[in-house]
Amino acid sequence: MISDWEERVAQFWATADESQVEQSLAQMKSLVEELDANNPDGMFELASVHDFLGLELQAIPLYESALDLGLVGLKREKALIQLASSLRNVGRPEDAIAILEENEFGDETFLASRAFLALAMFDAGKPSEALRQTLDNLYPSDALY
Repeated sequence: MISDWEERVAQFWATADESQVEQSLAQMKSLVEELDANNPDGMFELASVHDFLGLELQAIPLYESALDLGLVGLKREKALIQLASSLRNVGRPEDAIAILEENEFGDETFLASRAFLALAMFDAGKPSEALRQTLDNLYPSDALY
């Protein structure tokens, strides 16, 4: 069952505007303040809005905090992918690779995790591994060619 808070967060994301940095941050902070300070879901949403607004350096510790606080399920998988993406964007592709290789992802997030892994590998100077990762996950081994 989706809570009223989750519905309001979904409404925020449906209308979020990356050009409205201060307004977007204030809206999400207001939503997060409704929760306990140690709520991993709130921390994840706060990290996500920073990431969305191009504030990756600020998003990274928030993602890490959400994970440390016990974020679970699909949100945990998304946080891992988004954290890895942020790390890659700030010039830390090896850290991104470690996160994506050391964690398991379900059906809904698996291909996204592999796509971000390939990008991180490429940025880390491993183009052959990046291409292999991409082909292994996008082209079936039993395909005609």
